[in-house]
Amino acid sequence: MTSHNCNAAAIRRIIIEQAQRAGVGHIGSALSIADIVAVLYGRILKNTDSADQDRDRFVLSKGHAALALYAALFLSGEVNAEELASYCNEGTLLGVHPEHEVSGIDFTTGSLGHGLSFAVGAALAARLDNSTRSVYALLSDAECNEGSVWEAVMFAAHHRLANLTAIIDCNGQQALAKTVDVLDMHPLSARWQSFGWQVLQVDGHDEKALETALAGPRADAPRVILAQTVAGKGVSFMEGLVKWHYMPMNDGEYKQALAEIGEEL
Repeated sequence: MTSHNCNAAAIRRIIIEQAQRAGVGHIGSALSIADIVAVLYGRILKNTDSADQDRDRFVLSKGHAALALYAALFLSGEVNAEELASYCNEGTLLGVHPEHEVSGIDFTTGSLGHGLSFAVGAALAARLDNSTRSVYALLSDAECNEGSVWEAVMFAAHHRLANLTAIIDCNGQQALAKTVDVLDMHPLSARWQSFGWQVLQVDGHDEKALETALAGPRADAPRVILAQTVAGKGVSFMEGLVKWHYMPMNDGEYKQALAEIGEEL
């Protein structure tokens, strides 16, 4: 079941708190998808109980943003406070990238370009099981540089996997540079459409628009939602800066980030 406790402000605060405690980066990437993850776990995903075989499946293909997913799982009750506080500790299952051994996570991800293939397989499996479950995969725009993504795109279109939704976190940057300077994929919408996918474009920080797109009618084809986002969204000094892909915060930055996000848990 979806969780009304799963909201973007709470997710962002958990990202900041756990990243600071663990002294790790990937903060900008996680903040970028907080609204998307909040809508998925708060309003869209059905039967998220990991014991329910007919639950919807979610694949975080951009696995380095795992802190956003861990936050959603905590707010949804799948991960407890002790587990959350173990993020990046020795022996924890909550590492920088998600592991399928964690309750609520079905697919281990981290090698970019693989997550959509997992989602395509899960969508085809649902059809073969005569199940009504849906599958959602969240990718980065830079991940679309990977050839394996387009193999999965073609396969899904060929098999008309209408139970599959890909969401692209279009924040315009990647590990070391802006995506347009590394490998320009513009216009991304035309590329996906040319492969036979239903294409929608939304503001990736507008929760109402995201919910409308995700809950809206589907064509007889797989669907992709191009979500226009800002890396580091919610923390002014991180927004749109490539360095926050990897950089951890100092104490002053941490205090400012918490003050800007504001939500007390």
